[in-house]
Amino acid sequence: MSRTAAPVTPLALGTGALGNLYTPVTDEQAYAAVDAAWRHGIRAFDTAPHYGLGLAERRLGAALRDRPRAEYTLSTKVGRRLEPHDSGGDDLAHGFAVPATHRRVWDFTADGIRRTLEDSLARLGVDHVDIVHLHDPDDHPEQAFHEGYPALERLRAEGVVRAIGVGMNQTAMLTRFVRDTDVDVVLCAGRYTLLDQSALTDLLPEAQRRGTAVLIGGPFNSGLLADPSPTATYDYTQAPPELLDRALRLKAAAERHGTTLRAAALAFCAAHPAVASVLVGARSAAEVDDCVRQFRTPVPDALWAELRETGLLTAEAPVPGGWNRP
Repeated sequence: MSRTAAPVTPLALGTGALGNLYTPVTDEQAYAAVDAAWRHGIRAFDTAPHYGLGLAERRLGAALRDRPRAEYTLSTKVGRRLEPHDSGGDDLAHGFAVPATHRRVWDFTADGIRRTLEDSLARLGVDHVDIVHLHDPDDHPEQAFHEGYPALERLRAEGVVRAIGVGMNQTAMLTRFVRDTDVDVVLCAGRYTLLDQSALTDLLPEAQRRGTAVLIGGPFNSGLLADPSPTATYDYTQAPPELLDRALRLKAAAERHGTTLRAAALAFCAAHPAVASVLVGARSAAEVDDCVRQFRTPVPDALWAELRETGLLTAEAPVPGGWNRP
């Protein structure tokens, strides 16, 4: 990874699904997904307290417990502090099929950052994490810039974390962090895909200029680019008809050239020179296997040419050009 001692593999595993995103996943399924990722050479794992009210962190920590700590890069997030608050219901209002044993409290203060990270370390069962991201500070810019970010700088100086970053679903504030702070990395979710190249306008050029590593999350836009259908989701809600139509056209083009939409979606995200890693979510070993297989599938140059000619892909977006993947 640029500018940081926290290296990432070209493909990384996100763990939102291991926190029971939408539907339950068993411990055994979660552990098998992490085992599959490790077997395929994935050595970068991302999680957050938000995912299943800490469940994803606990499961990821358990799955990695017997792995050599120096051999993988672990990232988590701060900004949502968990407070005990058992409502007797579930957490599906926030997207997770877990009991609502805690509530999330937005907190980008220095004290909140430290408390949240301490709790994450306990759930993960480790004494340090490699990357800590400020998580979705969209509505808390002043606190995030003036309290949360300096707190992470101090933790980095103390060696508690190796690299600091920001994870968001937008590009404007991420670009501001890259331009105005000394973040090592940014995690941009859903804003650099075959359906949305908005990061190409501001974030990616600025990150490339500054040497800031970019992780691309949500390469399938939460499902639409994985399997376009009338029930598919786009950014975690039902896909609008015009985007479904665009995804189906992309899928048809990929199949005409003997490949899959999933392979094209992953290859596209990885092709930009500012991108250090593509983060994929999976809830089973089979899904991990498929993601790795698609990531390693060559995508014909003729597909990119067709997508540009038909207006399905902007001419400014870099496309793969014969580089080697691990």
